[in-house]
Amino acid sequence: MAKRTIADLNLKGRKCLIRVDFNVPQGKDGSISDDRRIRAALPTIRHALKEGAAVILVSHLGRPTGDPATDGPFTLAPVATRLGELLGQPVVHASDTVGPDAQAKAAALKPGDVLLLENVRFNKGEKKGDAAFAAALAGLADCYVNDAFGTCHRDEASMVAVPECKSPGDRAIGFLVAKEVEILDKLLGHPAKPMIAVMGGAKVSDKIGVITNLLPKIDALLVGGAMTYTFLKAQGHSTGGSRVEADKLDLARQILEAAGPKLRLPLDHLVSKSLDPTSETMVVEGSDIPDGWIGIDIGPKTIAAYGEAVRNAGTVIWNGPMGKFEDEPFRKGTAGVAAAMAESKGITVVGGGETAEAAELFGVAEKVSHVSTGGGAFLESLEGKTFNSLKVIPDLN
Repeated sequence: MAKRTIADLNLKGRKCLIRVDFNVPQGKDGSISDDRRIRAALPTIRHALKEGAAVILVSHLGRPTGDPATDGPFTLAPVATRLGELLGQPVVHASDTVGPDAQAKAAALKPGDVLLLENVRFNKGEKKGDAAFAAALAGLADCYVNDAFGTCHRDEASMVAVPECKSPGDRAIGFLVAKEVEILDKLLGHPAKPMIAVMGGAKVSDKIGVITNLLPKIDALLVGGAMTYTFLKAQGHSTGGSRVEADKLDLARQILEAAGPKLRLPLDHLVSKSLDPTSETMVVEGSDIPDGWIGIDIGPKTIAAYGEAVRNAGTVIWNGPMGKFEDEPFRKGTAGVAAAMAESKGITVVGGGETAEAAELFGVAEKVSHVSTGGGAFLESLEGKTFNSLKVIPDLN
């Protein structure tokens, strides 16, 4: 059932606490290397401002330890600067989350103002779901909006305990989370056929829940990435020096048996002498990798076959790169799938994390139906899990 969104809240003259996901990648100098998650929150923030609210934003960044001596790089100050540039107005940054600075700056807000609190994970109460911390954070505003899909699978204070401090009528989701939920409902409900899943990445174990839940719904599962070699090893093929989850071979065999002809493995492989992008490479056809070589990407025949399947599908879910796409010599497979996603006439959904980075890198993020902002949350949703952070938001009547 659809959830109450920010569009259903009375915002005029009120302070609106919006939980956003500004966990952005940064360079070694602290600069923001990809502002996609900041941009994704703009429609919700702008709506609140347009409706006459003062906006208080709360987010985490990275995994701070609680030690001020080492947590400096995780400050949200650079994010406040970038958000101000995107909004075209000043964004005030508080040096704490619920401390004196945050309280003073929240109290001083006027309609149309924006305040970004300091990294919520600087507070130990966030990860613990501490009730006192949640009450202090909730007390800064009149209403609560969850627009942080990437964190929806976590029962942290700002995701669950804070909205529980508000009356049900003052809780809602933002436009970003609403779109994610709508897309996932379509994928898990009645998707257009044929429906295929393209799964890559390193580990079979990371995708077991998704594969198990999707198998009855999909018509084909196209496998790439390092997880390929665990499946090939499970079939008795030689994998050379390729990465294999030796303790997951029985699991791989179970998946292969359950999937049957739905599961398609690469027809050929790009192999390399090492992970170094300057190493010698060659294309190997078939399912066996020679000794002394590492499977590093899908080969040209597989790129063509997977591309054709994607272009002709009614629905495509893509999660996980086909190879070590960070290095130019090893990215043709991932680039090929990205291009096919952009060319497909079907519903095309890109999972978060590395897959979203790849879609951005290859210029297709704006050409697919949806790019999820949540890696773990996206995968857990595809596994059929439900989230407490969404359960606390009222359904629309």
